[in-house]
Amino acid sequence: MAVATLERIPEPVVLEKRESIITRLLKNRKFVWGAAIFLAIGLTAVIGAMTVEPAQRRTGAYPQKMAPSTESLGLIMGTTTLGQSVSVQWTQAVPNSMKVGLIAASIGTAIGALVGLVGGYFGGRADAVLRVLVDIFLSVPSLLFLILIASLLKGVSVTEMALIIGAFAWAWPARAVRSQTLSLKERPFVRVAKLSGMGNLEIIVRELLPHMFTWLGANFLNAFIAAILAESALSIIGLGPAQEMTLGIMIYWALNFGAIIQNMWWWWLTPVVTLMALFLSLYTIHLGLDEVGNPRLRTQS
Repeated sequence: MAVATLERIPEPVVLEKRESIITRLLKNRKFVWGAAIFLAIGLTAVIGAMTVEPAQRRTGAYPQKMAPSTESLGLIMGTTTLGQSVSVQWTQAVPNSMKVGLIAASIGTAIGALVGLVGGYFGGRADAVLRVLVDIFLSVPSLLFLILIASLLKGVSVTEMALIIGAFAWAWPARAVRSQTLSLKERPFVRVAKLSGMGNLEIIVRELLPHMFTWLGANFLNAFIAAILAESALSIIGLGPAQEMTLGIMIYWALNFGAIIQNMWWWWLTPVVTLMALFLSLYTIHLGLDEVGNPRLRTQS
């Protein structure tokens, strides 16, 4: 008598649903905490600036050398030797410093990505010329040139300062993007794209660029931090936008008017702590982006 054997029915294959980058970012604690701190600082400054009246920005609008007090919002961070509110200055300084970082980082990342993609993908003479240009910018001490240019252009504005800093912020991302492009253009999906009739520009935009979005985002944050730091350094030595308020200019005026000697800690400590908080938040966002975009770090976490 033949015994019937029951064949094991294979279990249905469950395909893992891929999460979008935004979903993974929102699940990453480092990114969420960093973004929350950064947005809290920026929104507080913007909302505060909208509620400040023009008379509150004038010299002598408040008592001189007054320590932080809860009597009014204008006194919550104390006052300067000229009777100016530190909190009112802060609401002007934070957006301007962020503006410098945003413009400079955007210029540096955009130019760096363009130069790296063009040189790495097309190669030949174009790559040789761009590579020499990148090497020249990398060998030049950028801070020294920033000091020289800022000293020649007296009375620069916040926008001009951002453009100057951004002009020296593209070399490193250009080299990194070029190396990634050299690797990606040899992958099978690029060859398939060429066989399907896609043009060079379309391949760069639709096939190569999406693979670099996460890295470009991390580079943008690094450039943002570096731009704010460069602006602060130039402002502290007297080469910043003196007609407009930034975090660096706040430190510059505090040092010039002897805030440390007079023990007016609230004057210089406010912009210093704000800079530290901005750097910490942006660095934490960078770590979150790295964990989301790096498969090894994503597996470990």
